[in-house]
Amino acid sequence: MTVATRPGRGILSVGVVAAILAAAVIASLALGANPLAPPAVIDALAGRGTRETSFVVWDLRVPRTVVGLIAGAALGAAGALMQAFTRNPLADPGLLGVGAGAAFAVALGVSLFGLSGPGEVVWPAFAGALLVTMAVSVIGASGPGGPVRLILAGVALGAVLSGITTAITLTDPEAFDRMRGWNAGSLLGAGLDDLGAIALLVTAGAVLALALAPGLNAMALGDDVARSQGVNVARIRVGVIVAVTLLAGAATAIAGPISFVGLMIPHVVRWIVGPDQRAVLPLSLLAGPVVVLAADILGRVVIAPAEVPVGVVVAFVGAPLLIALARRRTARAL
Repeated sequence: MTVATRPGRGILSVGVVAAILAAAVIASLALGANPLAPPAVIDALAGRGTRETSFVVWDLRVPRTVVGLIAGAALGAAGALMQAFTRNPLADPGLLGVGAGAAFAVALGVSLFGLSGPGEVVWPAFAGALLVTMAVSVIGASGPGGPVRLILAGVALGAVLSGITTAITLTDPEAFDRMRGWNAGSLLGAGLDDLGAIALLVTAGAVLALALAPGLNAMALGDDVARSQGVNVARIRVGVIVAVTLLAGAATAIAGPISFVGLMIPHVVRWIVGPDQRAVLPLSLLAGPVVVLAADILGRVVIAPAEVPVGVVVAFVGAPLLIALARRRTARAL
């Protein structure tokens, strides 16, 4: 018994989504409080633009566009991994406590060490996400239950850390003010210098996720069936935890906790190409940035010249879309 595939639709979908992503990147560079025509954007990228245009494009919009690409791809793939790993369509990376760990580390860094800029909290946030995921893995591996025990450990530890984080921010108003933008989910602030190493982490997580796809297909039929097909279930589980930590931890570190992307994108992708993870994972890597960049663009223009954080826009738009998908008779199960 094998997972149904739609190779023709999958290839076509990748091409269509890649074209939409390219359009989203161009729009992200052109639109905002100071809109620019595409030729002006091209001139600025080529070094022929005016000083003002070059500043807007290179200093403001290129970094946030790159952050949107990295965070969207990471969250989309991490969500697809979590749903396939747990065989639960409601799973998302937050179930491992990644966001709670990152927020806790950022709160400590701001409160104890005076960290302020988004670039300063990137690595503490990733370290917090990594440590919490390691703790959840140790707790979840201490007895039977597989993914269920892992999720319970992640939810419990995440709730504890969220409570402590709230206490820190409420007792230190300055820390709360500094964390407000990051907690809402924002593509602003991170410089290109901060993104090189983060991009390598996301690339490593994405490569690992794609390598796990055949094993996840086998595990969709049950652990016993997967073992009978020669799949090392324990190795797949460890690989998924590592990949989700790299992907979701890096995305949370640079953009803050952005909800619904990891939950929504795999549903949309499975509806298009079916449940085969060899198609779901690469398409999720492309579709995630489309949603994040589109939400960021909408947040820039809806109340211009002010902005709505991308995390707020994604939640506002993602919840109705997810409800609509759930109501479809053809909603794709795992």
